[in-house]
Amino acid sequence: MDESDVERLIKISKERPLLPETYVPWNIDPIASDIFLPEVLNSLQGLDIYDNLTDRQKLDLGRHEVVQVLYSYGWGEGLFCVFMSRYMLSLQPTDVTYRFLLRELIEEYRHQEMFAQTVQHLHGQPLKPTPLHSFIGKFSTKYLPHDYLFMGSLAIELVTDTYGNYSRRDNNVYTVLRKVFELHNIEEGRHIHFTKGLLQQYTQKAGYLKRTAYSFVVLFNIYFLRTMYVKKEIFERLELTNPEIIYKAAFNNYKQKFAQNCLQNILEFVDSWGGLNRATRWAWRRLLDAKI
Repeated sequence: MDESDVERLIKISKERPLLPETYVPWNIDPIASDIFLPEVLNSLQGLDIYDNLTDRQKLDLGRHEVVQVLYSYGWGEGLFCVFMSRYMLSLQPTDVTYRFLLRELIEEYRHQEMFAQTVQHLHGQPLKPTPLHSFIGKFSTKYLPHDYLFMGSLAIELVTDTYGNYSRRDNNVYTVLRKVFELHNIEEGRHIHFTKGLLQQYTQKAGYLKRTAYSFVVLFNIYFLRTMYVKKEIFERLELTNPEIIYKAAFNNYKQKFAQNCLQNILEFVDSWGGLNRATRWAWRRLLDAKI
């Protein structure tokens, strides 16, 4: 990426910061017609059980599930901060890339605070990752080389962006949530120019084996996120009968909905650098029901 472009992005970040404290109208309460999650992303919508829920249960289902999404966003932003901190160690403070990453770190930490504040604003109680989730998260941040960590972080950003697009474009979604996703989308748009350049740098040098490995890193990160969204405890909170059975139906329903509504841009991204090949396609089909 041209240095003048990076300098311009640094200037924008300094002169026109988007602060969650002022950009998001935290003082606005939900109105009766507001929802917290578009139905296209709802784990039960499309199943018979959904039509039997009360309006209150439908609203709470969306609230609990969007809290899980926001919780995972914070995790993903933290992962990207780990990558950038590692990458910066190889640069000089006067380097334009170093200075850009420093601005991006500031913004990413603000995003984490914003997501955490949104969870609190929604009176959310996020469900912690399973031991397997925790192990994968700790292993990836501690042991993966920085280019693999970058690919995993970028995968999470793609999911974040997809969810944000559905929510910020739906006028029925609670205003605070739409503004949160809008702020995130604007700042990630600034970051993407630099990110594309770094992606090209990594993938141009990568042979078949490394592109295959990158593809599996992206795949497992997407799977990691998707399995954090639908939880049995949510259906217990809604006081539904047979929450275990409902959870299994919701999990399978959401897997299909995620593949249909959230995977397209991710698949295009992975295919753009040769990550969808004979060694990886079966795993994308098996774990994420990708239609490839």
